[in-house]
Amino acid sequence: MKLKFYFLFFILSFSSFGQVKMDSLKAPIMTSKFALALHGGAGNMVKRKFTPSEEEAYKKVMDEALVLGYSMLEKGATATDVVEAVIKVMEDSPLFNAGKGAVFSNEGMNEMDAAIMNGKDLKCGAVTNLRKVKNPISLAKEIMNNSQFVFLNGEGAEKFAKLQGIEIVDTSYFFVQKRWNEMLKIRDSSKTQLDNEGSSGAIDDLDSINKFGTVGCVVLDGYGNIAAGTSTGGITNKKFNRIGDSPLIGSGTYANNESCAVSCTGHGEDFIRLVAAHQVHSYMFFKHKNVEKAAEIVIKKELTGIGGRGGLIAIDRQGRITFQFNTTGMFRGSIDTKGEKFVAIY
Repeated sequence: MKLKFYFLFFILSFSSFGQVKMDSLKAPIMTSKFALALHGGAGNMVKRKFTPSEEEAYKKVMDEALVLGYSMLEKGATATDVVEAVIKVMEDSPLFNAGKGAVFSNEGMNEMDAAIMNGKDLKCGAVTNLRKVKNPISLAKEIMNNSQFVFLNGEGAEKFAKLQGIEIVDTSYFFVQKRWNEMLKIRDSSKTQLDNEGSSGAIDDLDSINKFGTVGCVVLDGYGNIAAGTSTGGITNKKFNRIGDSPLIGSGTYANNESCAVSCTGHGEDFIRLVAAHQVHSYMFFKHKNVEKAAEIVIKKELTGIGGRGGLIAIDRQGRITFQFNTTGMFRGSIDTKGEKFVAIY
C-alpha cells in the first residue's frame, strides 16, 4: 500500500514539475524593470528658431510614442515589438524625417531606410531606398523575423514587403509641401549638398534642414532584453541612391544584451566611418565603461574629433539611459525604470 502511495506521489510530482517547466517555457518570467527612450534627430536647433506651437507639436508626438511604448511594456510586450510601435508613431507624423515626413532626393523622390536589432539573439533586419512602404521599420522587423537575409534594397525589398503583407501606399502619401520646398531650396541653390559622386560639403545655412528628423528608439523590456531601431528619409537633395548610417547594423543601429542598445542620428557618413553604434558596445564590452561614458566618448570625442555632428540614444540592461549629442539640440524623450517621463528638444 505504501509503495503504491509513494509511486503515485512520484508520478504526480513529476507531472507537476513537467507542467511548471512547460509553462515557464511558454511564458517567460517578467520583471518589473523596463524602460525606453527615443529620438527625433539632432541638429542646429538655434538656427531653426521653432515657435512655441511648433515645439509643442514635436513634443506631443514624442509623448504619444513614449506613452504607447510604455503601456505595451507594462502589458508584457517584447523590446522589438515596442521599438516598432514607437517608431511607427513617429513615421506616421509629417514632422520627422521618416515615413510620412521623409525628405526628398534630388530626383524628387522619397528614399527611406530603416533597421531594427534584437539584443537577445543579435537578430536584425534592415531596408534601404524604399519608396512605397508606409512604415519602413515594420518591413525591417519582418525581415528580421521572417527572412533568411538581413538587408534588402529598393524594389526587391518592396517585393518582399508585398509578399509578407506589409502595407504599401502610393508615393503621393509621402508628399509634404514643406519637405518639397526644403529640397528645392537646396537644389536650386548655388551651394549643393552633393556636387558630384564621392564629394560632400556641409551647408551651414541649411544645417537645420539636413541634420535632424531621423527617428530612433531603444528599449529594455520586462524580460531583461534590449532592442534598437532607427528610421530615416536620409539627406535632403541626396543623389545616387545614397545610403546613410541608419540602416547599417553597427553604424547607426545596434543592440546586444551583453552591453547596450543604440540608435544614432546626424551626418551619416561620419557615423559610418566610426561604426558608431557598435563602438559604444565596444567601450562597454571591452573597456568596461558604463553606457553613459561609452556613448559620451563616441559622440564628444570621436565624432567631434573627425568634425562630425549628431547624437545618439542608448540603454543598458539595467535600464540606464543616456542621450549624447554635440549639436545645439536633439529631439529626445524617455520613460525610465521608475516610470518618470522626460521630453526635450534643446
